[in-house]
Amino acid sequence: MKDRPVRHAQPSALRPLLVMEDPASMRMVPTGPSGGSGGDKVQRVAVRSSVGWEGAGPQEAKASGRGGAALPPGTSQQASGTPPGQMGAYPTDLTLQLLAVRRESRLPDPELQQALRHRLRLLENDSWEVARALGELSARLLSIHSDQDRIVVTFKTFEEIWKFSTYHALGFTHHCLENLLVDQAFWLLSPDEDEETAIQVHVDEEALRLTHESLLIQEGPFFVLCADHHVRATTVPWGAERGPQPLRRASGGPQGEATPAVDFSAPHLSTSSKELAAVATPETLIPFHQWALRAPWDPFDDSTDDRPRTPDIQLMAVGLASAVADYQGSGPEELTFQSGDLIEILGAQVPGLPWFLGRHVASGQVGFVQTSLVSEQGHASELENVLFLNEEERSFFSKEGCFSEEDARQLLRRTSGADIYTVYSLDRLEKAEIELQEEKDVPLPGLHSEPRETLQKVKNVLEQCKPCHGCPEEPVSWGLHAVSSGASSPGAEESSFCLDAEDGWADPQALHSLLLVLDAPEYKACFRGLYDLSPPGLSTMFCGFADEDELAGRLAQARGVAKRASLPVALARLCFVLGRLCVRKLKLSQARVYFEEGLGALRGHFGDLFLVVALYAHLATVHLKQKNREKCGQVVPKALALLLGTPGQVCSTEGEAELLRLALRRAISGQSLQAEARACFLLAKHHVRLKQPEEALPFLERLLLLHRALGSPHALWPADCYLLLAHVYSRKCLPHLALSCIRVSLLRHRGSLANLLRSVDLVLRNAPQPHRPPSQVAPYLRQALAPLAPGTGQALRGPLCASLAQLHRHHGQHGMAISFMMQAVEASAETGGRLVVDYLVALAWLHVLHGQSPVALDILESVLDAAVASVDQEGVIANMMAIALKRTGRTRQAAEGFYRALRVARDLGQLQNQAVVRANFGALCLQAGASGLAQHYLLEAVKLFSRLPSRECGRDFTQVLLQLGHLYTRRALTQQAKCYYQWAFLVAVEADHLESQLHAVQQLCHFYSTVKPNEAQCVVYHEFQLSLARRVADKVLEGQLLETISQLYLSLGTERAYRSALDYTKRSLGVFIDLQRKEQEAYAWLRAGKIYYLLQQNELVDMYIQVAQNAALYTGDPNLGLGLFEAAGDIFFNGTWERKKAVSFYRDRALPLAVTTGNQEAELRLCNKLVALLEELETPQEGLEFGHMALALSITLGDRLNERVAYHRLAALHHRLGHGELAEHFYLKALSLCNSPLEFDEETLYYVKVYLVLGDIIFYDLKDPFDAAGYYQLALAAAVDLGNKEAQMKIYTRLATIYHNFLLDREKSLFFYQKARTFASELNIRRVNLAPQRCWGRAAWLVPGHPS
Repeated sequence: MKDRPVRHAQPSALRPLLVMEDPASMRMVPTGPSGGSGGDKVQRVAVRSSVGWEGAGPQEAKASGRGGAALPPGTSQQASGTPPGQMGAYPTDLTLQLLAVRRESRLPDPELQQALRHRLRLLENDSWEVARALGELSARLLSIHSDQDRIVVTFKTFEEIWKFSTYHALGFTHHCLENLLVDQAFWLLSPDEDEETAIQVHVDEEALRLTHESLLIQEGPFFVLCADHHVRATTVPWGAERGPQPLRRASGGPQGEATPAVDFSAPHLSTSSKELAAVATPETLIPFHQWALRAPWDPFDDSTDDRPRTPDIQLMAVGLASAVADYQGSGPEELTFQSGDLIEILGAQVPGLPWFLGRHVASGQVGFVQTSLVSEQGHASELENVLFLNEEERSFFSKEGCFSEEDARQLLRRTSGADIYTVYSLDRLEKAEIELQEEKDVPLPGLHSEPRETLQKVKNVLEQCKPCHGCPEEPVSWGLHAVSSGASSPGAEESSFCLDAEDGWADPQALHSLLLVLDAPEYKACFRGLYDLSPPGLSTMFCGFADEDELAGRLAQARGVAKRASLPVALARLCFVLGRLCVRKLKLSQARVYFEEGLGALRGHFGDLFLVVALYAHLATVHLKQKNREKCGQVVPKALALLLGTPGQVCSTEGEAELLRLALRRAISGQSLQAEARACFLLAKHHVRLKQPEEALPFLERLLLLHRALGSPHALWPADCYLLLAHVYSRKCLPHLALSCIRVSLLRHRGSLANLLRSVDLVLRNAPQPHRPPSQVAPYLRQALAPLAPGTGQALRGPLCASLAQLHRHHGQHGMAISFMMQAVEASAETGGRLVVDYLVALAWLHVLHGQSPVALDILESVLDAAVASVDQEGVIANMMAIALKRTGRTRQAAEGFYRALRVARDLGQLQNQAVVRANFGALCLQAGASGLAQHYLLEAVKLFSRLPSRECGRDFTQVLLQLGHLYTRRALTQQAKCYYQWAFLVAVEADHLESQLHAVQQLCHFYSTVKPNEAQCVVYHEFQLSLARRVADKVLEGQLLETISQLYLSLGTERAYRSALDYTKRSLGVFIDLQRKEQEAYAWLRAGKIYYLLQQNELVDMYIQVAQNAALYTGDPNLGLGLFEAAGDIFFNGTWERKKAVSFYRDRALPLAVTTGNQEAELRLCNKLVALLEELETPQEGLEFGHMALALSITLGDRLNERVAYHRLAALHHRLGHGELAEHFYLKALSLCNSPLEFDEETLYYVKVYLVLGDIIFYDLKDPFDAAGYYQLALAAAVDLGNKEAQMKIYTRLATIYHNFLLDREKSLFFYQKARTFASELNIRRVNLAPQRCWGRAAWLVPGHPS
């Protein structure tokens, strides 16, 4: 049946089109505003979507045709085709709108959207990760708007927007940002397909198109599709006075630039309709076509091509064609036929090329046929039918991405945690264990089992293993060879043809026999290396020659013999090789002569199609390099027809790429997507074979885009192509692109088992967080696990389940890890042997980590009872059982287990295992309280670890050194403790283990802050810990460390330290804002205000305190407000200026909140502060109210100390107000609450002070010297008990004054005066004044620091 090409209004590949992550029907989706305009739009994604440049399918092309098509809803007339020259300014940026959706239904996911916004908020102020990921996408980050879920980017060059639009059309932008914005736990989830979530990136199509055009205009000539369907170059935007010129190149023009467009004025009255169409509004070609059409020189002149072109989508023809005119071939290589003859198309006929290779059905003659003289009867509807013309081409991608069974074994050995099975486990600190016991995992349905069921399954597995125990283990095939090998080339296993320098070239008979081999009329696989003379091929094909000159001489000698012997095919092959050698030496004219002679010798014989293609391709390449337009017009079209239309390409040379690029340009100008795909495939294959994968990137990307528009959804090659593309990205150090490419491959194509394992390998190479396995490998492992069934797949099921178990273990999900490891045990039961014991040991260790040590003991005891473990496995089991026994409190049995494990390790000479078991023994002794024995075993372990490479055992070594440091700290040996902490830190750095470095530096921070305080060292290690927190992306820890470092600098008390503290405070403030931690944010604002107060920048203090209050009030938490207001008052209360401001914070803000919340402790504290502050501010009357409140609260709370303080402060206030009797009353109440008997000197001093003040009150205020003398004598008794000579001298002086002037007892007066003189002489005071002075009542000598 004759296939007709589908006709459309315009070629779909020349229009921008968004391809979403999964094909979907037409739907309404919101898109963000463009970079240069505001407002939201609603667009129909399936009609003209928003993100990339790609050829559309037939239905999509039909929907977007020009002829009277209605505009999509929500699309303005301006966006639908108004020329940019009439629209004003181009946008300068582009908005990426992020949307969290469910993958199947495309419905929004509010929970993931909130997590997405939270992550964006964290990255808003620390955007280097986003900038790096967008840089791989060829976009430049401008800003992040987390509140709107938007990222704004810009582009500076045409190449940037070309790459970005390509990546976006392939779906890479979605997954690049998804890898960046979701946490590691996201990939470990295994929801139902309908519930699987994803992140979508939407871009405004109109802004993307206008940005593309603006960059094209800036960079010079660009290409447009005119209304007459010709591609032309122009330098002006649409709607300008100048129009496009025909696609033409100036000879010798600079590479990558087109000739400036011809200046077209308004059309003349006699202008034809065709010319009017040519100057009509053109359509800008997509970025890939713009790049592909930029060539230094083109032998074809499109200006002479006046043939009208139709808007048809040109399909490649296959099958039969009928001649529509008679034709007499101009040479032996051209086919002669008559009208009506049937001609079989060999390979495919490429639209846009004037020739194709055909076979006359009647005569069987093969030759070139002019396309214009035949009518094709069939067209290729499937892209794969013309993309790959033989099995070798079809298997190209699978061969390039071959992942062998040995590669798979090594990969799964690495991911399944083989170290657990052979290396003893070190018992970690108990803190982690306590946290993990509280973990609550949600297991997958049907996977988790109760401990009893688990134990029963283990016993059943061991029963199956007993018959296999002792049998030699043979590796079971995993069945990967058939998947990854692909089809082999014809005759690939035949021996290679070889010419030796000692083959007897001088002997005519020997040379003749050699030429007879070369004269074989058909292609043989042994000739393959002859056509592909790459540098390695020269040494294998031609042996023993000194240099190429000697080889050329021998070949020229053989050429002469072949010519005389009339061996045409041998002559052609020898001429081809001689021509190749001349090209290598840049002797192009001589090479052209050889190639032309080779073609002439064949006389139109196409028996060896590979030879014919090689001769035409190399001859065309020489003509292109020599810029011989006439010869190019004769040879290049036929060479292009052979390259694109036949599967005869074997040789790969640098010059061939130029010819293939020319073929690509012809396919683009001919508007044939199938031919474009074929050219992209050949170019990608060419560069990959030449070990130039980076050069193949644009062609691989375009090929995948074309497949998405035209190819079969069931094709297998795109999965291999995606992985090849990811491998190239990985080589170019583009990890985000590599991971995205692998992810797209998984979602769009059901790859083979080998491809999935190769994906795991690529993810491990490119994923971040090298300190633990990336969770991104989980989807690929689950996908590989899903189709495996009992039988062949069962052998692979065990390692896959074990890999998933170890992945969950590393990320703290021990419940899920146990479920998968149990599956691994059951899967390995059939094979038995060592592997099942290894998995059972790993299962037991997971139960230990999960806080289920009794279950682990049961499993390990079952393994020992079954007697299926080897000697080294018994050592691992003994060590693990001892750890479990230790955690269950059975110290004696644990010690016996460690001894058995140590004995096995000694017998096998395993130093690392000996070190680990000695360290475990030391930890056991430490737990039992035997610190001396613990020190001995830990030191022995350190000696053994120090002899081992840090890379292998650095984590365990660090842990043992930290345990020793902790032990020496407990024994107050600070110097030794410091040395071991620092040693542990150095080992962790050498091993490059982030978690160990973090633990070591945390211990050093604790050591220098509490054990042996050293502010400088504490700051240094806290700053290093901060850098580690940033590396592990722990924002919570980063904020805490910034706050701690700020406090450390603040405690130094210098202006420079204050400014450093301010810097760290502001950084912590940014982190707390990003984390939405309002409480920490409020206190950070307040801390910054405090630092500004210390720096005496008063204008900023009130502002920061006000912002802190607003942050606290935003939470609606009165307790937070209470604490913040009190802390704000403390800034002024503890300061030296503006102390009056503290009153408003305490009295007007904090105290009412304390009363409202019923926080009596805070209320009491605030009242005490107010009393003290008001007393110092000379407003004692206001302080009385708060003093009485403090007294009542103290009595209510039963706080005797605060009650005594309240009485004392009330007494002081009344004394200041002149209320002597009340002051005496409250002082006596305060004294009545003192402890009896007195225990400390401070209490005695308090008695001295109070009695002396009471004496002053009675003597000066109440005018009662007799009672005053009594109080003074009580004060004297306390001072004598205290032994304070200065106090005794003062009191003796006052008593001498009272008895001398008022009580008139001269004997006592003299006694007291002599006592006072005695103490004065001891204190070197020359004179004692007995005159009564009012200032004595203030007891100034009791004030600290008062001069004698």
